[in-house]
Amino acid sequence: MKKMAIGIMLGVGDNPMESIQKVLDVGVDNAQMGRPPDEYLSGLKFNELKKAIDEKGITITTVFCGYDGESYADIPTVQKTVGLVNRNTRAERLKKTFEIADFAEKLGVKRIAAHIGFVPEDTSSALYREVVDTIRKVADYCKPKKMVFALETGQEAAEALLQFIKDVNRDNIRVNFDPANMILYGSGEPIPALELLGKYVDGVHCKDGKWPTQKGELGKEYPLGQGDVGIDKFIATLKKIGYEGPLTIEREITGEEQKKDIIEAIELLKKLRG
Repeated sequence: MKKMAIGIMLGVGDNPMESIQKVLDVGVDNAQMGRPPDEYLSGLKFNELKKAIDEKGITITTVFCGYDGESYADIPTVQKTVGLVNRNTRAERLKKTFEIADFAEKLGVKRIAAHIGFVPEDTSSALYREVVDTIRKVADYCKPKKMVFALETGQEAAEALLQFIKDVNRDNIRVNFDPANMILYGSGEPIPALELLGKYVDGVHCKDGKWPTQKGELGKEYPLGQGDVGIDKFIATLKKIGYEGPLTIEREITGEEQKKDIIEAIELLKKLRG
């Protein structure tokens, strides 16, 4: 792939075979792929999916972990339901993360990523230590596969995420930097956060949004270039820190409006990328 190749975040839904065509339909050839239904993780369905991806000439840059029972309705719900922090769901989800890593390896993908949930603020707490240990387990599982595990930004301040990465202390932990998430969760200005985390950033989401207006609520996503990210500054900062990986457009709506917004985002990124 070329430097800063433009791609999309592909939520494959219940029909991955149909969904992967969306990559070509918007005129790109690479994608981060969401977790497919379990029947596609191995066996005959996996073989069908891999064959389709290969035949269409699509490069999957990342497989994104997703877990049953997650909800992004509002910030308290995200805190309770998303990722690997909640003790009640952690063991089952850790097992699923390993399965997704196996799936990615068979696809020839060297990177998995996830929203791990809100990292506990108290670094001396038992819960914080448990989450550190959990992420070490994921990193250690990925290591023999020569894979990295990328943490999606947004649910904590960049300083807290940086400290967490240092505490995990594994050389295959990376950051999937989503500037809009920093805004949507009210976690901090994205450009200084990118500069702080830069050495760990090996993937990005090109997404836009506006700040929350009420406590406990998420901000609102907007088409790229219409929110508060400052996408021109974002791309300029990526260049400044030496980032050369994919520019993965994420637009979390569906239907024709999503396709239209993605195509417009591609044109905008082409201009900014140069």
